[in-house]
This record gives sequence, C-alpha cells and structure tokens, in this order.
Amino acid sequence: MIAIVDYKISNLGSVVNMFKRFGVVARITSDADEIRRADKLILPGVGAFENGMANLHDLGLVPLLHELVVERRRPLLGICLGMQLLTRRSEEGEQPGLGWIEGETVRFHFDAHADLKVPHMGWNTVTPAHRDSLFRDLDDDHRFYFAHSYHVVCDRPENVLATTRHGYEFASALQRGNIMGIQFHPEKSHRFGLTLLKNFAELP
Repeated sequence: MIAIVDYKISNLGSVVNMFKRFGVVARITSDADEIRRADKLILPGVGAFENGMANLHDLGLVPLLHELVVERRRPLLGICLGMQLLTRRSEEGEQPGLGWIEGETVRFHFDAHADLKVPHMGWNTVTPAHRDSLFRDLDDDHRFYFAHSYHVVCDRPENVLATTRHGYEFASALQRGNIMGIQFHPEKSHRFGLTLLKNFAELP
C-alpha cells in the first residue's frame, strides 16, 4: 500500500486515481498507524512552504516521517511543494524544512528584461540525469505539467535527478537514495505522469 500523506494542503484525489489506473492501492491518510504500515509514501502539496511545514508539525507527522524515511529508508516521493519541503529552508518563509536533501528552495529570479512569467506554469520538458528509476520507460518526447514560483537549488549535484529550463536550468527532480522529489505534477501529466508513478510504485 502507498500512503499519500494528508497534511491539509491540497486536493489529493487525482493522485489516488492515477494509482488506481494501474491497480496499486493508495490511500490518503494522516493516521500514524496507517502511514507506518505503508510500503511507500507520497508527500504531495501545493501552496506555501511555511503552511506546509506548520501543518506537518501540527499533525505530529514530522518525527514519524523522519523515522520511516531516514531511519528505516522507506521510499518517499515528494510532489511539487512536497519536493520543496525536503530541503533545509525556503525563501518563502522562516519555517525550517525537513532537511533530508541538502539544498534550499528559492524563488525564480530573472533579469529585468527577461520576458518570463512567474509562476512557471504549463507543460515543459524534463531532462533526466539517468533513467533507471522514476524516468524508466518514458518516451523521448515526454513532457510534464508545472505550476510553481519556487525551485530547489541542491548543494550536491549528484542529488539532481532531472533538470528543466525556465529562463535558466533548475532541478525538476531530486533523489538521495530512497528519498525522491519532483517539481512537476504527475497527476496532471497524462500518460507521462502515469508512467512515472508506476515506476515509483514498482521500486524495490
């Protein structure tokens, strides 16, 4: 079973529906016992970094997630805000992040003359560093749906699993062992998102 961690930050039904399409049981939950029983974890989210971390603390989920993900090495996939929460901090607020990925979340900063919009919203390409995990079996023309104003800057280049260009190149997927994150929304990315979530579900 995959636990989709509910920390009151987004509508999660579309993520569940993607897993149903290929026969994997996924449950939206904030119940500690149910999260503990899960084989894998999804940390989704849209909205503000500060609110996301505050909600995780208010629900008492931070120590549990640390135990399962860091100590027991349970596979976890952060989606959009969920990926950003994996870092130490964000320019968006003062609340510290989970700190599992060495890096920070920063706002897009463009030259005053650049004709680029923030948030970065819509379809864009993703260039994987390698294809042996989340990006396995994806078509060469794969594209994913983005909606974000902030992105992650990693301390360690080896933690960058994929990059995307919006004005400049930024990390659109991360991995540190069992801890993974994607800045885009697979649940809005049609067959490409379906393949990626299936790859996550099939990881050992």
